[in-house]
Amino acid sequence: MKIIYMGTPEIAAVILKDLLKGGHEVVLCVTQPDRPKGRGHEMAMSDVKKVALENNIPVYQPEKIREKECVEYLKGYDADIIVVAAFGQILSKPILEMTPFGCINVHASILPAYRGAAPIQWAIIDGLDKTGITIMQMDEGLDTGDIILKSEVSIDADETGGSLHDKLAAEGGRALLEAIELLREGKATFTPQGEATTHYAFMLNKKMGELIFTKSAAELERTARGLSPWPGAYTFLDGRMIKITSCRAIACETDCEPGSAVIIDRDSFAIKTGDGALLIEKLKPEGKKEMTAAEYLRGKSVDGKVFG
Repeated sequence: MKIIYMGTPEIAAVILKDLLKGGHEVVLCVTQPDRPKGRGHEMAMSDVKKVALENNIPVYQPEKIREKECVEYLKGYDADIIVVAAFGQILSKPILEMTPFGCINVHASILPAYRGAAPIQWAIIDGLDKTGITIMQMDEGLDTGDIILKSEVSIDADETGGSLHDKLAAEGGRALLEAIELLREGKATFTPQGEATTHYAFMLNKKMGELIFTKSAAELERTARGLSPWPGAYTFLDGRMIKITSCRAIACETDCEPGSAVIIDRDSFAIKTGDGALLIEKLKPEGKKEMTAAEYLRGKSVDGKVFG
């Protein structure tokens, strides 16, 4: 098939690589415009653009894909199908109906659960033991199209947003190739989703990473894992931010206020929560490198301190 591929971040780049390995002809990659990134605010290209350039695939980077001139540009490629994976813009009806096979989307949840921009992280934060990939035929709604194929992926007890991302990226490529083959052979079925079964997986922001210690330790651990590596979990001590990069929920009978430091031994400490305590394994104090709890305690006492 002749494919127009639309995607932007790393997960979309991994899926694009699998699509190319599968022998399909990608005639155009559509991705978000280059954006300033990092402390130097230097212009950076998307992960999908990097893969496209490495494979000599034309790249198109419109600010607004719904504009009329964009629709006409895409028509010029005479594609059989449009494949979308984490592109970041809403497609218009003329684009959805442009090709013989329409537009299909690779979504990182088992729809209709976790429609939205951050399904990977929310599955961990909410404590699920499995999620997956859905390939759907796109319509004008937000992740509401008919399902072509679903594939489940387990969520491990120590899963992070980063590790689950990698699992789903790999499974997304495999599922996409299977779905395209079903479409090509005329064997695909299209199952309506029905009503959403979870809250909308809205986009992440840095504020979400602040740990509120009146919550349970189990909830805070899931939040820290789900938001790793970005935006990351954090708290404050003596007015300075501390990023919590690895932690674990433990039982705690100590009768002290949430946020209080609980000394376990000379090399470890926990933070009391509304239910249990959060054992701190690794952290990154403001302006310093990541370190273990033992390394941190060698330079600073937390006895009697309250975090948050």
